[in-house]
Amino acid sequence: MKILRHKLHQDDGEPVPIERTPNRGGELDPRFLVIHYTAGPNLDSSVRWLCRREARASAHLCIGRDGRIVQLAPFNRVTWHAGISRWNGIQGLNRHSIGIELSNAGRLTQQGEGEWTSWFGRSYPENEVTVATHKHEAEPSGWHTFTPEQIEATLEVSALLVDHYELDDVLGHDDISPGRKADPGPAFPLASLRGRLLGREESEPKTLETTTHLNIRTGPGTEFERLEGSPLAPGVAVEVVEEAAEWRLVDVLSGNDGPSDLQGWVHGRFLREGS
Repeated sequence: MKILRHKLHQDDGEPVPIERTPNRGGELDPRFLVIHYTAGPNLDSSVRWLCRREARASAHLCIGRDGRIVQLAPFNRVTWHAGISRWNGIQGLNRHSIGIELSNAGRLTQQGEGEWTSWFGRSYPENEVTVATHKHEAEPSGWHTFTPEQIEATLEVSALLVDHYELDDVLGHDDISPGRKADPGPAFPLASLRGRLLGREESEPKTLETTTHLNIRTGPGTEFERLEGSPLAPGVAVEVVEEAAEWRLVDVLSGNDGPSDLQGWVHGRFLREGS
């Protein structure tokens, strides 16, 4: 893909579909890329909503679960995606960032064994749900997963935007509005995306293994509850997602007697490089 006159085009020069949102402001000098989820049922409904004046919200791009991309505003115009926000001393990220909305139901509520529903009442199968603790929260929740096609499209267009506009950083809405917003949430691999785009160390997630029976918790400390599946057995392979002092947020990869699709916090002292 390529950018021509602040609009996204395919390699053959054909522009991606455009739905012009009225919810936009003046000239934008972007420094950051901000990733969101729509908390909606599908791409088309989210695009329709963001193109209505009463939404009082918008973004530059929406990306569907099939990887389809729709542009709502040129990349040199302010859109209303960040709201009350702050990053590195800069307030009001609408004026300083490009926003991408990913079609995703967001946080899900468990209604029964294997039954998960969104705030708008749609049910989702267990294989579309990640149970994880948000980095700004203490208890695990269900989160709608993102598809490989969607993640690949996001990576491709984000790489283009970072390079074309020489952006300083790639952030989540939950980074710039912590406590107020939870998107894109723990189901989206933001650290990996940021690392691949900006060449940071987190582009290569660290894989370790447990050295003893190890409790896995909802947060970074012994005051947090143990997750179902605790303790992990010795020799369980885990991938480090995030670090907080001596604690590590990990994805359980293999070797565990209990659930393998498990994410939580463990103490780093009891991890080592795999043999």
